[in-house]
Amino acid sequence: MKKILLIEDDPNVCSFIYKGLTENGFEVAVALNGESGLSMFEKSSFDLIVLDIMLPDVSGLDVCKKIRETDQLTPVLFLTALGSAENIVLGLNTGADDYLVKPFKFIELVARINTLLRRVDNYSQQPNIESNEEDVYRFADLELDNNLKAVKRNAQEVSLTSTEYRLLYTFIKAPKKVFSRTELLEEVWGINFDIGTNVVDVYINYLRKKLEKNNMPRLIQTMIGMGYSLRESDENTN
Repeated sequence: MKKILLIEDDPNVCSFIYKGLTENGFEVAVALNGESGLSMFEKSSFDLIVLDIMLPDVSGLDVCKKIRETDQLTPVLFLTALGSAENIVLGLNTGADDYLVKPFKFIELVARINTLLRRVDNYSQQPNIESNEEDVYRFADLELDNNLKAVKRNAQEVSLTSTEYRLLYTFIKAPKKVFSRTELLEEVWGINFDIGTNVVDVYINYLRKKLEKNNMPRLIQTMIGMGYSLRESDENTN
């Protein structure tokens, strides 16, 4: 049974979500404010966190930032009454994996939760068989083994979060292809429209920092006016 931490200060919303999730087979722990939520997170293990942005003490954004200091993999789903592009961007940039704007249909909440849980299961699964060479991707000195969910640069292991991994996987499956920001939003975040977000640029920067340690050459290039591409720096790039 998957265990969910629900951090929500509205008693009515909290009761509604708690009842629905338990009826759908989830174990649910409830915190009515940010501090309590962080305390419960530190003391126990959860498969997913449902987090309201507007909390009475610590904002949900700050709660998410604190969680991401020690845990990069547990999915965080934001609930927000603030559905503007700016607020969605803020949530994604703090490390959230998805968001749902209030009011919402409960069936959509369950669908989002199940999608995030499947994504993590697929990312963390380590097969007991040897890696299938057909699912190993190489470009220059970069290697991504999609069986083991492992990445190496110049034979050195690179530790990535699930979102960073999905972003790199998108690139390495189609080297030299130019991906627009809208395409990357859909491929990696499941957002099928341009919300004016800079979350793609933020995660490109995260990924570059990890892949370019020790002055390694840049492999994810900015194609001005078009997007990003996995290619070596001397291939007509900016």
